[in-house]
Amino acid sequence: MRTLEGRCALITGSTQGLGLAAAHRFAAAGCHVVLSGLASPDEARATAAGLESAHGVRAVHAAGDLSRPADIEAIVDTARTAFGGVDILVNNAGVIQVGPLEHMQHDDFENAMATHYWGPLNLMLELIPSMRRRGFGRIVNIASIGGRIAVPHLAPYCASKFALAGLSDAMRCELAADGIRVTTVSPGLMRTGSPINAEVKGQHEAEYAWFSIADAVPGFSIAAERAADQILSACAYGDPELTITLMARTAVLLNALAPDAMARVMMLTSQLLPGPNGSEGNRGRLGRESESKWAPSIATTLSDRAAIVNNET
Repeated sequence: MRTLEGRCALITGSTQGLGLAAAHRFAAAGCHVVLSGLASPDEARATAAGLESAHGVRAVHAAGDLSRPADIEAIVDTARTAFGGVDILVNNAGVIQVGPLEHMQHDDFENAMATHYWGPLNLMLELIPSMRRRGFGRIVNIASIGGRIAVPHLAPYCASKFALAGLSDAMRCELAADGIRVTTVSPGLMRTGSPINAEVKGQHEAEYAWFSIADAVPGFSIAAERAADQILSACAYGDPELTITLMARTAVLLNALAPDAMARVMMLTSQLLPGPNGSEGNRGRLGRESESKWAPSIATTLSDRAAIVNNET
Protein backbone atom coordinates (compact mmCIF):
# COMPACT_ATOMS: atom_id res chain seq x y z
CA MET A 1 0.00 0.00 0.00
CA ARG A 2 1.27 3.48 -0.90
CA THR A 3 0.27 6.54 1.07
CA LEU A 4 -1.59 8.99 -1.10
CA GLU A 5 -1.13 11.98 1.17
CA GLY A 6 0.08 15.03 -0.70
CA ARG A 7 -0.62 13.49 -4.10
CA CYS A 8 -2.71 15.22 -6.75
CA ALA A 9 -5.82 13.33 -7.86
CA LEU A 10 -7.67 14.31 -11.03
CA ILE A 11 -11.19 12.85 -10.88
CA THR A 12 -13.51 13.24 -13.85
CA GLY A 13 -17.24 13.51 -13.32
CA SER A 14 -16.51 14.60 -9.77
CA THR A 15 -19.00 17.40 -9.24
CA GLN A 16 -21.79 14.89 -8.63
CA GLY A 17 -22.56 11.20 -8.11
CA LEU A 18 -19.87 8.61 -7.48
CA GLY A 19 -17.19 11.07 -8.58
CA LEU A 20 -18.16 13.52 -5.85
CA ALA A 21 -18.13 10.74 -3.24
CA ALA A 22 -14.69 9.66 -4.50
CA ALA A 23 -13.41 13.25 -4.36
CA HIS A 24 -14.32 13.40 -0.66
CA ARG A 25 -12.65 10.04 0.03
CA PHE A 26 -9.40 10.98 -1.76
CA ALA A 27 -9.37 14.39 -0.06
CA ALA A 28 -9.87 12.70 3.32
CA ALA A 29 -6.79 10.58 2.50
CA GLY A 30 -4.77 13.78 2.08
CA CYS A 31 -4.92 14.16 -1.70
CA HIS A 32 -5.21 17.51 -3.40
CA VAL A 33 -8.11 17.23 -5.85
CA VAL A 34 -8.77 18.47 -9.35
CA LEU A 35 -12.51 18.36 -9.95
CA SER A 36 -13.74 17.91 -13.50
CA GLY A 37 -17.45 17.87 -14.25
CA LEU A 38 -20.40 19.56 -15.89
CA ALA A 39 -21.52 21.66 -12.91
CA SER A 40 -21.84 25.40 -13.33
CA PRO A 41 -18.78 27.45 -12.35
CA ASP A 42 -20.48 28.61 -9.15
CA GLU A 43 -21.46 25.05 -8.16
CA ALA A 44 -17.97 23.77 -8.95
CA ARG A 45 -16.30 26.48 -6.88
CA ALA A 46 -18.65 25.70 -3.99
CA THR A 47 -17.81 22.00 -4.24
CA ALA A 48 -14.06 22.73 -4.27
CA ALA A 49 -14.44 25.04 -1.26
CA GLY A 50 -16.38 22.33 0.56
CA LEU A 51 -13.58 19.82 0.00
CA GLU A 52 -10.96 22.26 1.24
CA SER A 53 -12.98 23.14 4.33
CA ALA A 54 -13.85 19.54 5.20
CA HIS A 55 -10.46 17.93 4.61
CA GLY A 56 -7.79 20.63 4.79
CA VAL A 57 -6.48 20.03 1.27
CA ARG A 58 -6.45 22.14 -1.87
CA ALA A 59 -9.07 21.63 -4.54
CA VAL A 60 -9.56 23.28 -7.92
CA HIS A 61 -12.10 22.89 -10.71
CA ALA A 62 -10.96 22.22 -14.29
CA ALA A 63 -13.82 22.77 -16.71
CA GLY A 64 -13.88 20.96 -20.03
CA ASP A 65 -15.59 18.49 -22.32
CA LEU A 66 -13.82 15.12 -22.31
CA SER A 67 -14.86 14.49 -25.90
CA ARG A 68 -12.67 17.41 -27.04
CA PRO A 69 -8.87 16.88 -27.05
CA ALA A 70 -8.26 20.61 -26.64
CA ASP A 71 -10.38 20.64 -23.48
CA ILE A 72 -8.43 17.68 -22.11
CA GLU A 73 -5.19 19.61 -22.57
CA ALA A 74 -6.76 22.55 -20.71
CA ILE A 75 -7.86 20.28 -17.84
CA VAL A 76 -4.35 18.85 -17.50
CA ASP A 77 -2.78 22.33 -17.73
CA THR A 78 -5.02 23.50 -14.87
CA ALA A 79 -3.82 20.58 -12.73
CA ARG A 80 -0.17 21.22 -13.58
CA THR A 81 -0.46 24.92 -12.81
CA ALA A 82 -2.12 24.26 -9.45
CA PHE A 83 -0.16 21.23 -8.27
CA GLY A 84 2.76 20.65 -10.61
CA GLY A 85 1.32 17.48 -12.08
CA VAL A 86 -1.16 14.64 -11.66
CA ASP A 87 -0.24 11.54 -9.64
CA ILE A 88 -3.66 9.85 -9.67
CA LEU A 89 -6.18 9.80 -12.50
CA VAL A 90 -9.68 8.53 -11.85
CA ASN A 91 -11.65 8.17 -15.09
CA ASN A 92 -15.17 8.29 -13.71
CA ALA A 93 -17.21 10.59 -15.99
CA GLY A 94 -20.16 8.77 -17.48
CA VAL A 95 -23.37 8.96 -19.45
CA ILE A 96 -26.09 6.35 -19.75
CA GLN A 97 -28.89 5.73 -22.23
CA VAL A 98 -31.69 3.41 -21.16
CA GLY A 99 -34.09 1.82 -23.64
CA PRO A 100 -34.60 -0.82 -26.34
CA LEU A 101 -32.01 -1.26 -29.07
CA GLU A 102 -34.64 -0.24 -31.66
CA HIS A 103 -34.47 3.33 -30.34
CA MET A 104 -30.71 3.62 -29.99
CA GLN A 105 -29.16 5.66 -32.79
CA HIS A 106 -25.62 6.14 -34.03
CA ASP A 107 -25.23 9.33 -32.00
CA ASP A 108 -26.04 7.42 -28.80
CA PHE A 109 -23.15 5.04 -29.40
CA GLU A 110 -20.80 7.87 -30.40
CA ASN A 111 -21.64 9.85 -27.28
CA ALA A 112 -21.07 6.84 -25.03
CA MET A 113 -17.74 6.04 -26.70
CA ALA A 114 -16.59 9.66 -26.52
CA THR A 115 -17.26 9.81 -22.78
CA HIS A 116 -16.26 6.30 -21.68
CA TYR A 117 -13.44 5.45 -24.11
CA TRP A 118 -11.92 8.33 -26.07
CA GLY A 119 -11.96 10.77 -23.16
CA PRO A 120 -10.20 8.37 -20.75
CA LEU A 121 -7.75 7.31 -23.48
CA ASN A 122 -6.80 10.89 -24.29
CA LEU A 123 -6.38 11.76 -20.62
CA MET A 124 -4.18 8.72 -20.06
CA LEU A 125 -2.02 9.50 -23.10
CA GLU A 126 -1.64 13.07 -21.84
CA LEU A 127 -0.59 12.04 -18.31
CA ILE A 128 1.37 8.79 -18.72
CA PRO A 129 4.64 10.45 -19.89
CA SER A 130 4.93 12.55 -16.72
CA MET A 131 3.97 9.57 -14.55
CA ARG A 132 6.74 7.57 -16.25
CA ARG A 133 9.28 10.29 -15.54
CA ARG A 134 8.36 10.30 -11.85
CA GLY A 135 8.23 6.51 -11.65
CA PHE A 136 4.84 6.66 -9.96
CA GLY A 137 1.25 6.81 -11.07
CA ARG A 138 -2.18 5.50 -10.27
CA ILE A 139 -4.87 5.20 -12.94
CA VAL A 140 -8.34 4.08 -11.90
CA ASN A 141 -10.80 3.40 -14.71
CA ILE A 142 -14.41 3.18 -13.57
CA ALA A 143 -15.91 0.66 -15.99
CA SER A 144 -19.01 -1.29 -14.96
CA ILE A 145 -20.48 -4.74 -14.51
CA GLY A 146 -22.06 -3.73 -17.82
CA GLY A 147 -18.51 -3.72 -19.21
CA ARG A 148 -18.11 -7.39 -18.28
CA ILE A 149 -21.62 -8.74 -18.94
CA ALA A 150 -23.90 -7.08 -21.49
CA VAL A 151 -27.15 -5.88 -19.94
CA PRO A 152 -30.28 -5.46 -22.12
CA HIS A 153 -31.61 -1.96 -22.80
CA LEU A 154 -28.15 -0.49 -22.13
CA ALA A 155 -26.46 -1.21 -25.47
CA PRO A 156 -24.41 2.01 -25.99
CA TYR A 157 -23.40 2.06 -22.33
CA CYS A 158 -22.30 -1.58 -22.30
CA ALA A 159 -20.41 -1.37 -25.60
CA SER A 160 -18.41 1.64 -24.43
CA LYS A 161 -17.73 0.21 -20.97
CA PHE A 162 -16.48 -3.04 -22.54
CA ALA A 163 -14.10 -0.89 -24.58
CA LEU A 164 -12.88 0.95 -21.46
CA ALA A 165 -12.38 -2.30 -19.54
CA GLY A 166 -10.32 -3.75 -22.40
CA LEU A 167 -8.23 -0.59 -22.70
CA SER A 168 -7.65 -0.49 -18.95
CA ASP A 169 -6.58 -4.14 -18.79
CA ALA A 170 -4.24 -3.71 -21.78
CA MET A 171 -2.56 -0.62 -20.34
CA ARG A 172 -2.07 -2.30 -16.98
CA CYS A 173 0.17 -4.96 -18.54
CA GLU A 174 2.56 -2.49 -20.12
CA LEU A 175 2.68 0.28 -17.54
CA ALA A 176 3.50 -1.78 -14.45
CA ALA A 177 7.22 -1.75 -15.23
CA ASP A 178 7.13 2.08 -15.09
CA GLY A 179 5.69 2.18 -11.57
CA ILE A 180 2.20 2.98 -12.84
CA ARG A 181 -0.59 0.84 -11.47
CA VAL A 182 -3.86 0.63 -13.40
CA THR A 183 -7.03 -0.50 -11.64
CA THR A 184 -10.12 -1.56 -13.56
CA VAL A 185 -13.23 -1.00 -11.45
CA SER A 186 -16.45 -2.82 -12.32
CA PRO A 187 -19.24 -1.58 -10.06
CA GLY A 188 -22.62 -3.21 -9.90
CA LEU A 189 -25.67 -1.11 -9.10
CA MET A 190 -24.86 1.94 -7.00
CA ARG A 191 -27.11 4.36 -5.18
CA THR A 192 -25.66 7.57 -6.58
CA GLY A 193 -29.00 9.16 -7.49
CA SER A 194 -27.97 9.30 -11.15
CA PRO A 195 -31.14 7.78 -12.75
CA ILE A 196 -32.81 11.18 -12.76
CA ASN A 197 -30.09 12.36 -15.18
CA ALA A 198 -30.08 9.25 -17.38
CA GLU A 199 -31.36 9.56 -20.95
CA VAL A 200 -34.44 7.38 -21.38
CA LYS A 201 -35.88 6.13 -24.67
CA GLY A 202 -38.76 3.86 -25.66
CA GLN A 203 -41.64 3.69 -23.18
CA HIS A 204 -40.14 6.48 -21.13
CA GLU A 205 -42.07 6.09 -17.87
CA ALA A 206 -41.75 2.28 -17.83
CA GLU A 207 -38.04 2.35 -18.68
CA TYR A 208 -37.32 4.93 -16.02
CA ALA A 209 -39.34 2.99 -13.45
CA TRP A 210 -37.44 -0.30 -13.79
CA PHE A 211 -34.07 1.42 -13.98
CA SER A 212 -34.55 3.69 -10.97
CA ILE A 213 -36.13 0.96 -8.82
CA ALA A 214 -33.29 -1.48 -9.58
CA ASP A 215 -30.82 1.24 -8.63
CA ALA A 216 -32.43 1.66 -5.21
CA VAL A 217 -32.99 -1.91 -3.97
CA PRO A 218 -30.96 -2.67 -0.80
CA GLY A 219 -28.81 -5.75 -1.26
CA PHE A 220 -28.72 -5.25 -5.03
CA SER A 221 -27.14 -1.81 -4.90
CA ILE A 222 -24.48 -0.13 -2.79
CA ALA A 223 -24.23 3.40 -1.42
CA ALA A 224 -21.88 5.65 -3.39
CA GLU A 225 -19.86 6.39 -0.25
CA ARG A 226 -19.13 2.70 0.38
CA ALA A 227 -18.17 2.20 -3.26
CA ALA A 228 -15.83 5.20 -3.06
CA ASP A 229 -14.13 3.71 0.03
CA GLN A 230 -13.38 0.52 -1.93
CA ILE A 231 -12.08 2.51 -4.91
CA LEU A 232 -9.72 4.51 -2.69
CA SER A 233 -8.35 1.33 -1.11
CA ALA A 234 -7.85 -0.38 -4.48
CA CYS A 235 -6.02 2.71 -5.75
CA ALA A 236 -3.72 2.88 -2.72
CA TYR A 237 -2.81 -0.79 -3.04
CA GLY A 238 -2.56 -0.65 -6.82
CA ASP A 239 -5.00 -3.55 -7.19
CA PRO A 240 -5.45 -4.74 -10.80
CA GLU A 241 -9.21 -5.15 -10.52
CA LEU A 242 -12.10 -4.29 -8.25
CA THR A 243 -15.63 -5.58 -8.70
CA ILE A 244 -18.08 -3.84 -6.39
CA THR A 245 -21.09 -5.59 -4.80
CA LEU A 246 -21.61 -9.26 -4.11
CA MET A 247 -24.23 -9.43 -6.86
CA ALA A 248 -21.75 -8.16 -9.44
CA ARG A 249 -19.01 -10.54 -8.31
CA THR A 250 -21.44 -13.45 -8.44
CA ALA A 251 -22.56 -12.48 -11.94
CA VAL A 252 -18.96 -12.29 -13.19
CA LEU A 253 -18.22 -15.72 -11.70
CA LEU A 254 -21.33 -17.29 -13.20
CA ASN A 255 -20.55 -15.75 -16.57
CA ALA A 256 -17.06 -17.27 -16.47
CA LEU A 257 -18.30 -20.71 -15.42
CA ALA A 258 -21.46 -20.88 -17.52
CA PRO A 259 -21.44 -18.22 -20.25
CA ASP A 260 -24.21 -19.88 -22.29
CA ALA A 261 -26.52 -19.99 -19.28
CA MET A 262 -25.78 -16.35 -18.42
CA ALA A 263 -26.48 -15.33 -22.02
CA ARG A 264 -29.87 -17.06 -21.86
CA VAL A 265 -30.66 -15.28 -18.60
CA MET A 266 -29.93 -11.95 -20.25
CA MET A 267 -32.09 -12.84 -23.26
CA LEU A 268 -34.96 -13.77 -20.93
CA THR A 269 -34.47 -10.54 -18.99
CA SER A 270 -34.73 -8.59 -22.23
CA GLN A 271 -38.12 -10.12 -22.94
CA LEU A 272 -39.39 -8.98 -19.55
CA LEU A 273 -38.41 -5.35 -20.09
CA PRO A 274 -40.66 -2.77 -21.80
CA GLY A 275 -40.93 -2.98 -25.57
CA PRO A 276 -40.36 -0.26 -28.18
CA ASN A 277 -42.63 2.76 -28.51
CA GLY A 278 -42.82 3.77 -32.17
CA SER A 279 -41.39 7.07 -33.35
CA GLU A 280 -42.05 8.68 -29.95
CA GLY A 281 -39.60 6.26 -28.39
CA ASN A 282 -36.71 7.69 -30.43
CA ARG A 283 -36.86 10.90 -28.47
CA GLY A 284 -34.60 10.94 -25.46
CA ARG A 285 -35.89 12.28 -22.16
CA LEU A 286 -34.11 12.73 -18.89
CA GLY A 287 -35.20 10.44 -16.09
CA ARG A 288 -36.61 13.45 -14.23
CA GLU A 289 -38.86 14.02 -17.27
CA SER A 290 -40.11 10.41 -17.25
CA GLU A 291 -41.61 10.14 -13.78
CA SER A 292 -44.71 8.09 -12.97
CA LYS A 293 -46.50 6.62 -9.95
CA TRP A 294 -43.69 4.01 -9.77
CA ALA A 295 -40.79 6.43 -9.78
CA PRO A 296 -40.36 8.35 -7.63
CA SER A 297 -42.08 6.20 -5.04
CA ILE A 298 -41.31 4.36 -1.83
CA ALA A 299 -39.38 1.86 -3.98
CA THR A 300 -36.91 4.55 -5.07
CA THR A 301 -36.51 6.27 -1.68
CA LEU A 302 -32.83 5.37 -1.20
CA SER A 303 -31.89 6.53 -4.68
CA ASP A 304 -33.88 9.75 -4.25
CA ARG A 305 -32.03 10.52 -1.03
CA ALA A 306 -28.69 9.75 -2.71
CA ALA A 307 -29.50 12.22 -5.50
CA ILE A 308 -29.64 15.02 -2.93
CA VAL A 309 -26.46 13.98 -1.12
CA ASN A 310 -24.48 13.47 -4.33
CA ASN A 311 -25.58 16.68 -6.05
CA GLU A 312 -27.56 14.89 -8.80
CA THR A 313 -30.68 17.01 -8.36
